[in-house]
Amino acid sequence: MKKIFLSLALVSLTFAAAQKKEIANAVKAVESNDFAGANSQIAAAESAMGGQTHLLEPALLEQYYYAKGLALLKTGKSTEGAVYLAKINDLRKSKIYTGKDGKNKVYYVGKAAADASGVNGLKEETYMPTSYGKLAAEIDPLIQAANKVALEAYNSQNFSLAADKFVESYNLLKAAGKVNGQLLYNSALSDVYAKNTARAQESFKELIANGYTGVETTYTAKEKATGNVVDLDKATWDTMKKNPAYSDFTMATSPSIEQNIYELYATILVDAEKYDEAVSVTEKGLKKFPSSTILTEKKGLSYFKSGKTAEFTNSLKDLVGKNPNDPITWYNLGVLQSSDPKLKSDAEAAFRKAIELDPKMATAYQNLAYLLMGDDETTITEYQSLRKAGKIEQANKVMDARRQRFVQALPYVERWQELQPDNLDALTMLTGMYLTTRNEAKHKEFKAKEDALKAKAK
Repeated sequence: MKKIFLSLALVSLTFAAAQKKEIANAVKAVESNDFAGANSQIAAAESAMGGQTHLLEPALLEQYYYAKGLALLKTGKSTEGAVYLAKINDLRKSKIYTGKDGKNKVYYVGKAAADASGVNGLKEETYMPTSYGKLAAEIDPLIQAANKVALEAYNSQNFSLAADKFVESYNLLKAAGKVNGQLLYNSALSDVYAKNTARAQESFKELIANGYTGVETTYTAKEKATGNVVDLDKATWDTMKKNPAYSDFTMATSPSIEQNIYELYATILVDAEKYDEAVSVTEKGLKKFPSSTILTEKKGLSYFKSGKTAEFTNSLKDLVGKNPNDPITWYNLGVLQSSDPKLKSDAEAAFRKAIELDPKMATAYQNLAYLLMGDDETTITEYQSLRKAGKIEQANKVMDARRQRFVQALPYVERWQELQPDNLDALTMLTGMYLTTRNEAKHKEFKAKEDALKAKAK
């Protein structure tokens, strides 16, 4: 489980005619804590809009997001409410494209929406929301509470709850005009652990689009009277250096996690079988991190899984060319090649090269042994079918060939087990191989070790 860093002390927040009437009434209702009335007015406005929010001018759209977001927030639907409030910040950071769709005045938020509309002659404008001040007082304590729950849930490995609360904190903070990428990264990471990969994908996509790297500089000082360490902004930190009541002035810069973001995103895209998207992400990531073997591996695997043989072959060459003396690179190459039966001999050579460069790489011995043994389940099925059909001689040949493969693979399983003596999989395989190769003494010796390890694990 990756360790996450985030202070509980987040930056404090200091900072259609019928539709217009209904939205204005909803704002008044929510500010007077009449949530039933607010929801009624919002429902009426939404019914009239029919989902066509592009017909609302930015100021009215902001009021709609404000009223609906707060109404949801105050009635227990905090995660959903935070999403609507966060849209207010999108109005600020995105260009507004205005024009006419026939007789209607239209307002598209962001170029993607404008392009998708098909409306020509749109004019690019900007908009500055006005509700930040009012929102700060409402949501600042909610952010603190949500983030506290998120951290506690993460530390207790309740990743689903942690993801919900981190993304809630992120959207609430965003609603007040402050984007904290660390919160979104924490949510994405929690979703990965919770196997909610759909939302994790969206979060990683947003992090990359925002250019989030995780690099942040913090400034702290110690109060001599109490011994407490306090967080300060840069200007205050510089000023406090002259104050004799403080000491131990420290500036710390966190490392970049941008490569990790690309690698995690590519991994879950491949797992979700979204190979074209995975290739796009890996290509973008490799322009920034050309030596990343994970991105290169995921790119190659995406090509292979999608049947793009030529691209797959080229990716393998890139993988080795980047790190010819790196055993991990050769090992990764072997893993990729072992996925294609036509490249079995190449995969074997890659695993042997990895072992040559790192004689203690247990996984290389393990994978080489599996490769040499072949698909044992298929072999057993074939043997049983031949026996059932009365083709005893052919069945025996299948079993003899299996035994020879086991003899060839045996030294690598022995080395794997030697390097990882407490690995039950290695010990069980080795015990079975001694039985198959008719080494009764070794079988008896290692069966006792296997039984002892199983008993220890109980």
